[in-house]
Amino acid sequence: MYMKILLIGEYSRLHNSLKEGLQALGHEVLLVGDGDAFKNYPVDVNINPTISSKYLPSILRTLFLKLFKIDIVDYERAYKFKKVLPKLKGFDIVQFINEDVLGIHPKLQFKLLDQLFKQNGKSFLLCCGQDHVSIAYALKGKVKYSILTPYLNHPNLKKRYGYSLKYLSSPYQKLHLFLKKHIEGVIASDIDYHLPYQQQDNYLGLIPNPINVDKIDYMPMEFSGKIKIFHGINEKSAIKKGNHFFESALAIIEQNYADKIEVLTVKSMPYQEYIKRYDECHILLDQVYAYDQGYNALEAMAKGKVVFSGAEQEWLDYYNVAEDSIVINALPDAEAIAKKLEWLILNPSELVKISKNARSFIEKEHHYINCAKCYLKVYQK
Repeated sequence: MYMKILLIGEYSRLHNSLKEGLQALGHEVLLVGDGDAFKNYPVDVNINPTISSKYLPSILRTLFLKLFKIDIVDYERAYKFKKVLPKLKGFDIVQFINEDVLGIHPKLQFKLLDQLFKQNGKSFLLCCGQDHVSIAYALKGKVKYSILTPYLNHPNLKKRYGYSLKYLSSPYQKLHLFLKKHIEGVIASDIDYHLPYQQQDNYLGLIPNPINVDKIDYMPMEFSGKIKIFHGINEKSAIKKGNHFFESALAIIEQNYADKIEVLTVKSMPYQEYIKRYDECHILLDQVYAYDQGYNALEAMAKGKVVFSGAEQEWLDYYNVAEDSIVINALPDAEAIAKKLEWLILNPSELVKISKNARSFIEKEHHYINCAKCYLKVYQK
């Protein structure tokens, strides 16, 4: 059955790959978003605010926020969405990337979303990032570690966790309940979000992140010199991802194996440039505080990189795979990470095996067209 599908928001490339999968299956898809700041992901309808970067001094923006409790940039984004809203109608399916659908204060979202719901068919919400349920779950310490672990261990980091903790505030709790009332249910993109939602009555299940393997060439593992290790850091989320463990582990490895390795570290780089920079690496360091792999890790695995990321027992059980055979589980322990790096540096044949396994795994479990079919099944229930 042919459908018109509206995807709102983009944080990784999830919605772009899903769009490509749905289009390959004959459906019409429109993607609305802001590119997600410096990452600059492609969208069909762009609602990225420009006033802050072009015309508004930061001191005036701060003053406005103190006086009115809402960022003036939110008003521009709301205006841009309101302007395109008349065109966003007649869709069979609307899917939101996150509870903070438009990335603006909830007060400005309710009327816009209410109109969006009225002029379209069924709506669905993804949990592929932070939201009310996942943050509340993590705050209770129900998992051995999460992106909130640094804050739980060091409450003085509260200011650094303003974005995460906002989902527990009254305005965002109201937004959570508003969306819950209007959507068909919630779909999780990986184990980290599957765990918090298992007890929720509107949970529709896990559909793995779709990866467009047709656009990503496998790069066979070759060794013509030193083993190259890539460490990409998003400075805004470095604490939450545990990048300091990688930095400490690299310091250990560089001290012992400087003649065998080459380390490349990059920070807050646009998406298109980022994915090119790690092409020549053998090992990619992604994140620590995770049970499953994020989107960047999955794309790197599709290229055949050996990735250090989340790969906890729950993930091993879900996919029925062996430890360290597809991806290396990065624990919040610099010495443990260093030992895994040492094992791979001294055994390049393991790098070759894991590289091949990683690509096969992505093709089997994350193929964008197969994942799109899974979404369609949920939409059509």
